[in-house]
Amino acid sequence: MNMTQHNNDNNGDGRYPRDMVGYGRTTPDPAWPGNAKLALQFVINYEEGGENNILHGDAASEAFLSEIVGAAAWPGQRHMNMESIYEYGSRSGFWRLWRLFTERQMPVTVFGVATAMEKNPDAVAAMLEADWEIATHGLKWIDYKDFSEEAEKDHLMQAIAIHERVTGSAPVGIYTGRTSEHSINLAAAVPGFRYCADSYADELPYWQANANAGNGWQLMVPYTLDANDMRFATPQGFNSGSQFEQYLKDSFDLLLAEGQAGQPRMMSVGLHCRLVGRPGRAAALARFLDYVASKKDVWVTRRIDIAEHWHENFTPD
Repeated sequence: MNMTQHNNDNNGDGRYPRDMVGYGRTTPDPAWPGNAKLALQFVINYEEGGENNILHGDAASEAFLSEIVGAAAWPGQRHMNMESIYEYGSRSGFWRLWRLFTERQMPVTVFGVATAMEKNPDAVAAMLEADWEIATHGLKWIDYKDFSEEAEKDHLMQAIAIHERVTGSAPVGIYTGRTSEHSINLAAAVPGFRYCADSYADELPYWQANANAGNGWQLMVPYTLDANDMRFATPQGFNSGSQFEQYLKDSFDLLLAEGQAGQPRMMSVGLHCRLVGRPGRAAALARFLDYVASKKDVWVTRRIDIAEHWHENFTPD
């Protein structure tokens, strides 16, 4: 089935390099398996041990997505409080999330930072045991905006090599997160990647023209920053588990209703071990998971399964 879209072609032909149209007024029917009206996808970001730290050769301590809202990086110094907050994610938070999802037999995609995963082989073994997809989240959980294209490519190649060594297979999906202008093009050039998640532009996957991709097209499977526990760690974000739960339910209910009315979509939920892994937030997540389980017409799946569905059923023009 052909999917006609207005895409960024990155070919330097003078056209405006952003797609402001997308699918337009009426979205196509994604024909989800089982005639589902909503594809729901949970992501666990595994970053702890890959964050900014002078122990990792970085210039300063981490300042992003922690209980210390508005934290500043400390150049040339370790930030012990920040380090212990991240350590909580790998030591405790991960296992709480692992139990929540495995007990309910709900599939997960992990965005795994390579240098974080290699520091906790037990967690990686648990991901594989649960048959979770592990996509690459880059070499380190750092901001790539000021990297040269060559330096960022070197990090990406290192990330793929470590990922294959610690998980037993190369990643087939990528989410860099704190991207540069080069990140998406670098991902397109990796033959093994079936999708890139570095987009927040839609509620369905879409093909994006990219000269770096082998066939000239790159599959984007959009992610989310709103249905995401990162908002516990940002100004004007969630300050209680119930707010997070209600936001997820409202998003889920509207998308499911739209799907049942003839325009099925996908919904992503972003999670972090050190954030929603805390008990007061995990309780809210557990309630949402049980709410989802009580509904019909929902395909809870991994990101790679959505990507493969798109590759098999929709082709770019």
